[in-house]
Amino acid sequence: MTKKDIFEKLDSLKLDKSKYIIIGGASLVCHDVIDDTEDIDLACSKEVFDSLDWSVRIEYESEIKYNDCFDVDYNLFDLEHIDVIDGYQCSDLVTCYELKKRMNKPKDKKLIQKLELMVCSQDNYYFERKLRDGGVHLIAGVDEVGRGPLVGPVVAACVILPEEFSLEGLTDSKKLSEKKREYYYDEIMRQAISVGIGIISEKKIDEVNIYEATKLAMKEAIFKCSVRPEHILIDAMPLSLDIPTTSIIKGDFKSITISAASVIAKVTRDRMLDELDKKYPMYDFKDNKGYPTKKHLEAIKKYGILPEHRKSYGPVRDFLEEQLKLF
Repeated sequence: MTKKDIFEKLDSLKLDKSKYIIIGGASLVCHDVIDDTEDIDLACSKEVFDSLDWSVRIEYESEIKYNDCFDVDYNLFDLEHIDVIDGYQCSDLVTCYELKKRMNKPKDKKLIQKLELMVCSQDNYYFERKLRDGGVHLIAGVDEVGRGPLVGPVVAACVILPEEFSLEGLTDSKKLSEKKREYYYDEIMRQAISVGIGIISEKKIDEVNIYEATKLAMKEAIFKCSVRPEHILIDAMPLSLDIPTTSIIKGDFKSITISAASVIAKVTRDRMLDELDKKYPMYDFKDNKGYPTKKHLEAIKKYGILPEHRKSYGPVRDFLEEQLKLF
């Protein structure tokens, strides 16, 4: 059933719209998250449930009444978050997401990821609010920048924001202009409870590999915070720490705290590459930030490898191997 089918079938029942909430797959159809569903799941109060002259079956140790394609459950009536769509009450996206996540069925993995992205695009305080509702207040966000460049360090930042923090438009640093990043950097540094920055050199990257170096940078950033966080939100990468952590895929977009860390890390590293550009202007580091652009690769061929280059990275390693063949 499509959204149109759902509303037509509900209209045919002539139910009091104020006494029912559309839940489950039907609510996802109403929100245009999925295209269709086989059943229409509703929730109502116990009083309304008992007044229905429908058949009863037991499912998940709960009484559910059904009629044609309708399933009605009273246990889920006291939902806090409701959206009204075409005059019908539907459980909102947050409720849909949390229910699917709690059930955690393998077939719903992609749907859960989609719902999480939709929820966080509307509210990038979602993860922080859930933690604070559970009594956690010192929440840190951790992110890194500089895994892909051929030159310079990998930089991570750990940021602890106050509960009243507000900075409109703050999101993943990659989606912000340089001017905006600089503005947000100053505001985050001004408002944050604590900021820690971890910097791991290109030499260490060559020694341990970029994945391990990134973890080292993140841990250094956490340890450099003047305040110990109670919980750490991390962009994608899992870390082994004595502090509870949550690893969030695309966390720099979904979490305001990780977004703040991504800005601090990005601006810090960009400033380092701007300084390197003054020393070696022919490599165009001010614009490419060390990434393997055409101009950067041409400069390597013309001028050679710098001490700041990562010797273990393909284009740099290949150049060095070619040089060895000449001798």
